[in-house]
Amino acid sequence: MKIRYILAALLMLLTANPARAELEIDVRGATRNPMPIAIPEMLGNNSNIFTKIIGTNYGDKIREVIAADLDRSGLFKIIPERSYIQKFTSINEQPKFVDWQAIKAQALVQSQLVEQENGNIQVNFRLWDVVSSQQLLGKSFTTKKDNWRRIAHVVADAIYERLTGEKGYFNTRVVYVSESGPATRRIKRLAMMDQDGENHKFITDGRNMVLTPRFSPNMQKITYLEFVGNNPRVYLMDLDSGSKQVLGNFPGMTFAPVFSPDSSKVLLSYANKGSTNIYEMTLKNKSIKQITHDSAISTSPSYSPDGSKIVFNSDRGGNQQLYVMDADGSNVERISFGKGRYATPVWSPRGDYIAFTKMSGGAFYIGVMYPDGTGERILADGYLVEGPTWSPNGRVLMFFRQDRGSPVRLYTIDLTGYNERRIVTPSDASDPAWSPLLPL
Repeated sequence: MKIRYILAALLMLLTANPARAELEIDVRGATRNPMPIAIPEMLGNNSNIFTKIIGTNYGDKIREVIAADLDRSGLFKIIPERSYIQKFTSINEQPKFVDWQAIKAQALVQSQLVEQENGNIQVNFRLWDVVSSQQLLGKSFTTKKDNWRRIAHVVADAIYERLTGEKGYFNTRVVYVSESGPATRRIKRLAMMDQDGENHKFITDGRNMVLTPRFSPNMQKITYLEFVGNNPRVYLMDLDSGSKQVLGNFPGMTFAPVFSPDSSKVLLSYANKGSTNIYEMTLKNKSIKQITHDSAISTSPSYSPDGSKIVFNSDRGGNQQLYVMDADGSNVERISFGKGRYATPVWSPRGDYIAFTKMSGGAFYIGVMYPDGTGERILADGYLVEGPTWSPNGRVLMFFRQDRGSPVRLYTIDLTGYNERRIVTPSDASDPAWSPLLPL
């Protein structure tokens, strides 16, 4: 699926006001004081072809997804449309800024939907700073009609990036383990969806139990652990074709592998002769190199974004703690020193934090710390919270939660510890893995 990125129409650029102090969100505290933003009706959305596709007003649907993305981030407050004073008739119409200032909007989005002769659709939008009365952004995106939801995510990402200074994360997918059935005969199969829970589909049929799916950084493949009978096998699946191949058949495998930042290698944990160590496999020739050499359990490895370091958990010190080492296994240092046990460390895509699961006092916690172990902060807690995964911009974490006697569900939370939200799935859900931004 390709979306062609087109520079904004020249008329948009020419109508931009001279630069003044620009509107920008302070992301450190924005979830407590979100930016008021107005998103009026999308223009040019009354063609019959749009109604035939999804059974309703196509432009309204795209606008709803854009607004929902921004609202769900916790950084924006969508001003209700009923309070709008000005009604636009053209995307080239200059905003009456006093009307938008009167309803306390700080940002304004004008948008237009155009059906092209080849049957594709084009979304044009303009982002305005209401306070300084200047245009901040003007862009157009074109795609096939079936990709209408994706183009909405792309627009939301562009708005998010311009107003926060950070890359967006809306045009992404999540792969996870879908769970159903009684506890004694649990069915676990792979599923994939957009980050907002839409466009859901199952990847495996549920005949074999699957665990720990992970995306490759280049978005072409996922890897996961599947039990064929009682034998754990690690698979590599191509997302475009759906074809899969056995990456390795290692008795005693504890976790599916994770990719290196360049997708050329994977790390995996392997139990052999009474100990569990971390190994590195080169995908091109399937050569394997042992990274840790210890009689204790070492598992859950995760590369740093530049591939130079690996974080993992191990009980080599007596109980389960987090350690960081060079990618070749040298210079091992313990970084967790709080009360309790630590597991499932995941390095942030930005490299600034390591997320983890913590178990202490009969409860579970999702937290973050700096790579040197300082600055530990707890973001979420519960009877069972586990399996953090980062959004590609390193701003949001997704994890799974199960309260006592309740279903297993997916949640997201902001890096600040605010804005926890549930992601709705058709059945119980665990082990999420967030994709990189989808290519345009």
